[in-house]
Amino acid sequence: MHGTGAEADGARGVFAVDSTAPGSAPRGLDEFRRGWETQVGDEVFQLPAFSPDTIGDFRVKGTVAKVHGAAIADLHAASATRTADVPGGDQDLVAMYVVRRGAWTLGGPPGHGDQTVSAGQFLVRHLGRLTAFETSAHLTAKFLVLPPGELTPLLGNRVVTGPADSAEMRLLTAMADMIHTTVADLGPAGVAAAQATLVELTKAVAKGRFDDVEPRLAPALTRAAKDIADRRLAEPDLSPAMLARELNVSVRTLHRAFAAVGEQVTTYIRHRRLHEARLALAAPSGRLSVSELAAHWQFADGSHFTRAFKKHYGQTPTEYARSAAAAAAAAAAPLPPNRRPPGRGPAEGA
Repeated sequence: MHGTGAEADGARGVFAVDSTAPGSAPRGLDEFRRGWETQVGDEVFQLPAFSPDTIGDFRVKGTVAKVHGAAIADLHAASATRTADVPGGDQDLVAMYVVRRGAWTLGGPPGHGDQTVSAGQFLVRHLGRLTAFETSAHLTAKFLVLPPGELTPLLGNRVVTGPADSAEMRLLTAMADMIHTTVADLGPAGVAAAQATLVELTKAVAKGRFDDVEPRLAPALTRAAKDIADRRLAEPDLSPAMLARELNVSVRTLHRAFAAVGEQVTTYIRHRRLHEARLALAAPSGRLSVSELAAHWQFADGSHFTRAFKKHYGQTPTEYARSAAAAAAAAAAPLPPNRRPPGRGPAEGA
């Protein structure tokens, strides 16, 4: 397990755990619990009592980040886990479970049955007490703990469920991923903003719509849009309008979010396509022609592609391909005798 940078006031913390390596499972739960208590703390979420078979076989890999009263865990569990109800385990928080693979079964509130979150689904609810849960083996999931203040009045006693790839969940997932990569370097203002943004995005999930006048959500919206664009760069219908539809926002909202972080949607798409075309031009074999690359990456024709490429990289595609080939050939060519490193001559080892 590796931990980094918990602030003295406990406002942030991050740790990683990997008990999937051979021989590490018996101490895996201890390391996870130690990391949680040190970097997150029981005041955010009290870990439950795990069953004896879980204690002996706890094979989990993941990262956990804390920002103020919120925590995000990305977990990949090879083993199944089971916990028990804790008498007097009162809590007041909102929990979200986003399952990509496997299943997570949650103990229901008094008078209600268990609730199972299957692969491709999410569930968010208020927790008033620590309840038992069970996870399947080979689980991939994201678990969020959130402060109840603004969310409990919105949720009430409801359990909100839905698809994990909904527009609102894409935004929340993008923000959670950004927090994981930046939390260790965030200052106090950044930590507070990160928690506030998580809460706002969870509101969007609960309402089924995005608050397009909330400026703090712009980074999450742009990240989610970029993730979709990166996966669909070669598709002819990739456009700001398509991205806006996928994220359930207006085109104006999408443009405004990109502008807030100093970018433009169309510029991002064009530069990413040019980058992929540049990689293809440097490929050692099977290189497409300029016209084929232009068609593949959705440029109007070869001349438009050539102009855009030269403007961005300072060379035409043909010039770049020649220079890349020459550099590759020079790197592969054997050094002349007078340039060989010492001790590598023909007589070495004689």
